[in-house]
Amino acid sequence: MKTYLIIGASSGIGLAIAKSLSEQGNSVYGTYHSTQSNLPSEIHFNHLNVLDSDLDISFLPESLDGLVYCPGSIQLKPFARIKPEQFADDYNLQFLGAVKVLQAALPKLRQGESPSVVFFSTVAVQNGFTFQSLVFSSKRSIEGLTRALSAELAPTIRVNCIAPSLTNTPLAASMLNSDSKLQANNERHPLKRVGEASDIASMAEFLLSEKASWITGQVMHVDGGMSTIK
Repeated sequence: MKTYLIIGASSGIGLAIAKSLSEQGNSVYGTYHSTQSNLPSEIHFNHLNVLDSDLDISFLPESLDGLVYCPGSIQLKPFARIKPEQFADDYNLQFLGAVKVLQAALPKLRQGESPSVVFFSTVAVQNGFTFQSLVFSSKRSIEGLTRALSAELAPTIRVNCIAPSLTNTPLAASMLNSDSKLQANNERHPLKRVGEASDIASMAEFLLSEKASWITGQVMHVDGGMSTIK
C-alpha cells in the first residue's frame, strides 16, 4: 500500500484519480477548496486553499509516495479583453499553487518509496488555440517546471506532466453542455470523442506507479490525437 496526495480531489480528474488509487488499496489524501458534498468517505479529505500564503499540510503522514496537482481553470477570452491581473490570478492558481504545494510536501516525498509527482498542462501548449492565451501562459510554465525539477530532484523523485485535450468534467461543462457542442468537440479530435476523466486518471496512475520508474521529465499527451494528428 502506498500513500498519495491529490490536490483538487473533490471533482473531475482529481476525483477520478483519488477514487481509483483508493480502490486499489492505497491510502489517499485529497484536498478540496469549495466542493464539500458527496465526497467519498474512503478518501481522507481536508480543506486546502492553494492561494494561501502559508499552506497547512499537517494532516498528512510523515511520508508520501506520490503527489498530483489538479487545480486549474479554463477561461477562453480574446487577449485584448483580458486584464493583466487576470493573468496573475491564473498564474497564481495553476503555477504558483503547484510550487507552494510541492515545496511544502517535498520533505514527505523524500521519505516515500520511489516517489512521483504529476502536474497538468494542456494540449493548447503544443498546438496553440484561439482565445487560450491565459491557460497557455500558465501551463507552459508548468511544463518548464516539470523539466527543471525532473533534473533537480533525480534520482530520488520523478516529475512528469500530463497534457490533456478537452475532457468531460465539471470544469469544461460550459463547452459541452449541449448535444451540438459535444458533437462538434468530438469531431475535432482524431479519435472522434472528447476525453473522459478516467482516460486522464489512467495515465496519472501509470506515472505514479513502479511501471513508470524509468520515466521522468516528460509531458505525456493524452489528447485523442490532437497534438500529433492533422
